[in-house]
Amino acid sequence: MKHVYDILIIGGGPAGYTAALYAARAGFDAVLLEKTAAGGQMVLTGEIDNYPGFEKGIDGFTLSRKMQQSAERFDIKTEYTEVTAVDFSGEIKKAETAKGDFQAKSVIISTGANPRKLGLLGERELTGRGIHYCAHCDGRFYKDKTVVVVGGGNSAASAALYLSRLARKVYVVHRRDTLRATKVYHDPLLKAENVEFFWNSTVSELVADDDKLTGVRVRDVHTGKIKTLACDGIFVSIGRKPATEFLTDVIDLDPLGYIIAGESTRTNIEGVYAAGDVRTKPLRQIVTAVSDGAVAVHYAEAYLAGEGQTL
Repeated sequence: MKHVYDILIIGGGPAGYTAALYAARAGFDAVLLEKTAAGGQMVLTGEIDNYPGFEKGIDGFTLSRKMQQSAERFDIKTEYTEVTAVDFSGEIKKAETAKGDFQAKSVIISTGANPRKLGLLGERELTGRGIHYCAHCDGRFYKDKTVVVVGGGNSAASAALYLSRLARKVYVVHRRDTLRATKVYHDPLLKAENVEFFWNSTVSELVADDDKLTGVRVRDVHTGKIKTLACDGIFVSIGRKPATEFLTDVIDLDPLGYIIAGESTRTNIEGVYAAGDVRTKPLRQIVTAVSDGAVAVHYAEAYLAGEGQTL
């Protein structure tokens, strides 16, 4: 007969591995499915200064490994495979993967969210050849060069500030007339002599030569005027898209595709929980994802004990 786990965890970011740690310590038979590498998007972060316990900060790769090792210390099982479809209709939940089907009495979804793309012609082909989505990962390749940062939120502002210490010139292209980022980024960026802003603007076209990015065309959203900026690289930071494609028509999602779940992490399906960046929430940070992982196991434990969707 097919093995049935107590808890199936889909996604190996901070929420997933915290859930794995709590589940394993509580004595549950649990398995974690991760399609790429432990840590999710966290593994791509160069420097993390806002996670408690590391007074000098820590890089995302190291923190990812520490979280994985903490869970594996209690013999949690990790399977590297992508979930392509699920069936939550019965008492036993099922997840389809290239390694076969996994079954469990309860499920914690912690698949996170991925960077949004510009959606421009040639973007996929130029990714890694001038187009990037993580400044702390790839910024070092642009020392003393010219780069463009697209976006105006915290991640875009952080990327621009980081790149301003490496690149000769940093252009920031934002569709609004002011940054959406928190105030801590405003003054340093506005005072940086090598940072230039293009407000009320979007990148409308990519310019390339021999399969390598050489520039971008920037369009003013009010006047329609186009300006060409020569650059060596572009860093896109315009938000994230939740990794919930495999959950369409299976579970309740909000208009942006995030799983509808409150602070209890409970979804509309009994025995199924959403933890971390994949769920509806006001703040998406590593520390809030970690909290979700612990909360999800708490409610999964109550569900497995026959208490249902208890408060």
